[in-house]
Amino acid sequence: MPEPDPSPRRHLVLAICCMSLLIVSLDNTVLNVALPTMAKEFDTSISGMQWTIDAYTLVLASLLMLAGSTADRVGRRRVFRTGLVVFTLGSVLCSLAPNLESLVAFRMVQAVGGSMLNPVAMSIITNTFTEPRERARAIGVWGGVVGISMAAGPLVGGLLVEAVGWRAIFWVNLPVGLAALLLTTRYVPESRAPKPRRADPVGQLLVMVLLGALTYAIIEAPAVGWTAPLTLTFAALALAALAGLLLYEPRREEPLIDLRFFRSAPFSGATVIAICAFASLGGFLFLSTLYLQDVRGLDALHAGLWMLPMAAMTLVCAPLSGRLVGARGPRLPLLIAGVAMTASGVLLAAFEAENENGTRFLAYVLFGIGFGVVNAPITNTAVAGMPRAQAGVAAAVASTSRQIGQTLGVAVIGAVLASGVTRSYAADFTEASRPAWWIITTCGAAVLAIGLLTTGAWARSTAHRTARRLTPDPEEPTQVPNSG
Repeated sequence: MPEPDPSPRRHLVLAICCMSLLIVSLDNTVLNVALPTMAKEFDTSISGMQWTIDAYTLVLASLLMLAGSTADRVGRRRVFRTGLVVFTLGSVLCSLAPNLESLVAFRMVQAVGGSMLNPVAMSIITNTFTEPRERARAIGVWGGVVGISMAAGPLVGGLLVEAVGWRAIFWVNLPVGLAALLLTTRYVPESRAPKPRRADPVGQLLVMVLLGALTYAIIEAPAVGWTAPLTLTFAALALAALAGLLLYEPRREEPLIDLRFFRSAPFSGATVIAICAFASLGGFLFLSTLYLQDVRGLDALHAGLWMLPMAAMTLVCAPLSGRLVGARGPRLPLLIAGVAMTASGVLLAAFEAENENGTRFLAYVLFGIGFGVVNAPITNTAVAGMPRAQAGVAAAVASTSRQIGQTLGVAVIGAVLASGVTRSYAADFTEASRPAWWIITTCGAAVLAIGLLTTGAWARSTAHRTARRLTPDPEEPTQVPNSG
């Protein structure tokens, strides 16, 4: 293992890792404002727009844990550089896509590269910043970049679409990706885990089949029918893959997903909260973009400006949430997040906030507060009480859950919207979107309820019991959470 570098090089390493997070995170928010323009050029339906988002998040969710464990074995810098090359190449291909099918395929190439960036970059940061206080600050900076991407994405996307065209949103990745690649080669030291986890190809395949089949069934069902043979076949395939995971993974000594983790209420709660929060985000961005451009008739730039209140509040609240978690524990931030996201959903579902500018502005601000606050306690709650050796795996599952949530959010919300459209989604949008906004409201309420349930004394006791089962050595330290 390399010795920790006391020089300012560490901060350059942090900057390089944050560059990778920025381009991976920016790609989702930038793309959303371009969806209506892309749909017109490719003459595609709602399901086509869903796939441009979900092809990316689906592959990310499927490969995050594999990329992290592979980097531990073969070298973090090597995998990180490979990810930068693949992601940048995928961005070039996306900008040249001649049709929707090619764009979806190239988005998957992007995601393969992206899966090698974020989890590996986090490992590089924790390996570079070995002093706990400095590491905490570095991770705080890392988390703030998500807020920056949220704030910048809609505006940058709107400017690029209006000034140049939707293909320009992928050009942004090229200079950043190439600069990060050159800097990584020069300044990031190579490192490996002392005892890397063994590969689990069967578990990995089952996860990919489960997520892919489930997403395909949800997105395509409105077009072919919810009881059509195609829909039922893919739903059955997803169930079979889930059953395979539940039967196969406990038999492995080093499984891809250690199901014993879910005996910890904080860990299980963090997983569900991540899915619900990011499902809300995926659905919120998808509905808002279509409404602002195709119903209200705004151009991409003005639609991006309307999204700015939500993104700006995310940027402001994310670092405040990290400090609050450090001082008070995860419970209060999760309750704030749940209340804010639920209130936003109620305004849009019950009070038709999208039709009144002031109320819509308030709904967007509330959603930004809720989403900004929810991120920090997710990771904190996931690792609460876990053995230190298992904390990285627990955090990786939380990251995967975020991507799963966003994938399912776009799939479910888009399917509900498509099912309510009888003429055109521009004409039927307001009524067709009402059930979708209620789903987003329910996700916010779930964040509130599960956050309350999984951050108390009982939940912490389940985490400690789980840690004892996972740790044969009673002297091994665990991650002790602050009391909520």
